[in-house]
Amino acid sequence: MTKTAAEPIRDPKADHLLTPENCVVVLIDYQPEQYSTITSSTVEEIDLNVLALAKFARMYGVPTIISTVGVDLGVNEGTKQSILDELPGIPEIDRTGVNAWEDDEFRAAVEASGRKKVVIAGLWTEVCMTFPTLDMLAEGYEVYPVADAVGGISPASHERAFERVIAAGARPITAISFGSELMRNWAREDSDNLRTVMGWYFPERERLGFGHRAKEGNA
Repeated sequence: MTKTAAEPIRDPKADHLLTPENCVVVLIDYQPEQYSTITSSTVEEIDLNVLALAKFARMYGVPTIISTVGVDLGVNEGTKQSILDELPGIPEIDRTGVNAWEDDEFRAAVEASGRKKVVIAGLWTEVCMTFPTLDMLAEGYEVYPVADAVGGISPASHERAFERVIAAGARPITAISFGSELMRNWAREDSDNLRTVMGWYFPERERLGFGHRAKEGNA
């Protein structure tokens, strides 16, 4: 039997999986000062995946919130320009505290989205991702940290942070799994969104040498 038609779409708001209609993306503290202290991953790998995440959010119309820390205080620079370029028109919510959930403006933005599934990425893993994740979980949100788009000041910091949030109920994903979960079926009209991002992602991944390293590791 030839199959060329998509299966029926499940209720996109009630679906237990992520859909463009039931989640919100939050990006926290992708600032030069944060990048400069990451050692659990490389800047290139984090950028590859946070840009893929931003592309998927934009192309599938997922509400996105961007937050920074210390810009108004004059101690930090804003969000990396390449990320802002993928999400034109989205304002940055600056904070003084390290836990974004304790900032009234940030919290109000998440609540205003009307979404209870929060896809989160932030630098560092152990602070800017972990603290709001724990708070949101405690308040009944489903939280999905994007594991390959974050980084900590050490591998131990990154790994222990994920252990902590998973124990509290977080559901880690990756950038490409996020896009695949939004798309869901190759016969849908919007499947070209995933094809487009993958057409950029895998050549870029190969150019950066990540594919080569993976092949060596499997040799």
